[in-house]
Amino acid sequence: MAILTRVPLGFSTTTLSSNSRCHKYSSQSIGVPKASTCNPLLYKRGFRGVRVVFAAMADLRRSTVLVTGAGGRTGQIVYRKLKERSEQYVAKGLVRTEESKGKIGGADDVFVGDIRDINSIVPAIEGIDALVILTSAVPKMKPGYDPSQGGSPEFCFDDGANPEQVDWIGQKNQIDAAKAAGVKQVVLVGSMGGTDPNHPLNSLGNGNILVWKRKAEQYLADSGVPYTIIRAGGLQDKEGGVRELLIGKDDELLKTDTRTISRPDVAEVCLQALLFEEAKFKAFDLASKPEGVDTPTKDFKALFSQITTRF
Repeated sequence: MAILTRVPLGFSTTTLSSNSRCHKYSSQSIGVPKASTCNPLLYKRGFRGVRVVFAAMADLRRSTVLVTGAGGRTGQIVYRKLKERSEQYVAKGLVRTEESKGKIGGADDVFVGDIRDINSIVPAIEGIDALVILTSAVPKMKPGYDPSQGGSPEFCFDDGANPEQVDWIGQKNQIDAAKAAGVKQVVLVGSMGGTDPNHPLNSLGNGNILVWKRKAEQYLADSGVPYTIIRAGGLQDKEGGVRELLIGKDDELLKTDTRTISRPDVAEVCLQALLFEEAKFKAFDLASKPEGVDTPTKDFKALFSQITTRF
């Protein structure tokens, strides 16, 4: 049985004082501030009850965070990072199918829901402190493409899962549900390129994916909910934490040679945005320098302090 020892509770020693005699367990043995006498309520409960109270207080200090799109490549990383930092966060995930739930472990804290149906996602959003949105429409290559014949492949979206339905309606539903539930912060991961309606990504499957993403970002910024909008550069499946991160605005980074970023770095910025006031009510582009160039980013407060754009 685990025993809590010397947990800082943040209340004065007078909490434990009364005219009653002390329980045989001293305040030092259970890791609370030293006091000459003990509270009668704690005396009646005994050591086991004290431990339960302390554990409950520890839970109150943790932030409950839901990541949607938790079955995606970046979403899985965010969900895993939340689970690894259980002293800070209570992790929850939302996926679209039971198959995706199984893929990330099938835990009870992973919900299955359809972001296009707001009623199906409300149970996952109720009671959370923060929401990290990583849902996105995914273009698929049409069958029959033969690279040996030259030309470019054609793309499409699954029925009912085009960018308007997923990146606009689906994200709007999440924002509305979060606002109704009193969520304290929404972190939305989008993409760079949204300032250019002729960006090549918009032509994939004629989906205008960046147009719809941008509309959802604007909706969040106008919602009144504290937000952080991260417009990531080209996502790479590389190691995180080994590069200097770059902040930009209005797609300026797309005109440079530093316009990509690793998925783990995006995931880390999502979690760090939950810790600093400097990240709230901000929207920014995010990329990184190549590995080995300059110093990897560690001071996220300083990183967020660079941001001057609300949208």
